[in-house]
Amino acid sequence: MQRRDFLKNSALVTTAAVVGTGVASTVAASNSGIYIKPTVSEIINPLARPMVKKSLKWGMVKEELSIMDKFKLLKDLGYDGVELDSPDKLEMKEVLAARDKTGLELPGTVNSMHWKLPLSDPDPKKREECVKSIEKALRDTKQYGGTTVLVVPGVVNANVTYAEAYERSQAEIRKVLPVAEETGVKIAFENVWNQFLVSPLEAARYVDEFNHPLVGWYFDVGNVLRYSWPNSWIEALNKRILKLDLKEFSFKKQNDLGLWKGFDVEFFEGDCNWPEVNKALQKIGYSGWASAEVAGGDRKRLLTIREKMDDIFKA
Repeated sequence: MQRRDFLKNSALVTTAAVVGTGVASTVAASNSGIYIKPTVSEIINPLARPMVKKSLKWGMVKEELSIMDKFKLLKDLGYDGVELDSPDKLEMKEVLAARDKTGLELPGTVNSMHWKLPLSDPDPKKREECVKSIEKALRDTKQYGGTTVLVVPGVVNANVTYAEAYERSQAEIRKVLPVAEETGVKIAFENVWNQFLVSPLEAARYVDEFNHPLVGWYFDVGNVLRYSWPNSWIEALNKRILKLDLKEFSFKKQNDLGLWKGFDVEFFEGDCNWPEVNKALQKIGYSGWASAEVAGGDRKRLLTIREKMDDIFKA
């Protein structure tokens, strides 16, 4: 399939899906030129609360259980899904059997190589290895029935300049796009403490420069507090946001105990203004997945996290 035809078909499918569900409102996406007429319900209630499905990261489950029993546990605790790493060492057949048996969804995966072998690395062989790992993650995610692969786009450090990270990472991601098209799985960049893409307008520009419907953003609410306010990012990224990661951050703990200690705080005890986050999500018409990415534990701890997630979207 020619890329032009793929983009056209993808746009039509996306438009049909959005109009059919009544979830999205007016979209004037600079990278696609698509306009979607608002539904009647959106005109009447333009700031409807986001319809969110709750997930968490696989590594947060700390009980020694089989894959099947972990899936059962999470389903019983009220989670809608769980995100796995890819590539990983889990047996695909066991994962799919547990998914089908419990009904717990696998909304996407987190690429497991993007920190160890960043797409901005000076060594082309390391970049190539990361590309291959993302391609595998895309194919794994398709088998899981998921829709996104979370990817850290690059890392700026003493050996990699900002400009080098920008150029290298975009070049490597473009190599992955044919597999994204083959699988229909989207590449979702996440804002992490990688000293790269640290402003929301720049992040939006970075996505738009791909001019591709299978490239977007996985927005981490807590990670941006070091740089800016979450609502500013949400408004700037807008429809580019494919999924959400949820965590807290405390300026007091950062200042008193050290930078990374800022994350060592429970939901609602840090500096994330969750009502403002909700307002921003409502403004852009977000509906979809939100994944907890905090310290996990046993079933009691995981239940508390799920209950806090419920409270976040009531704030």
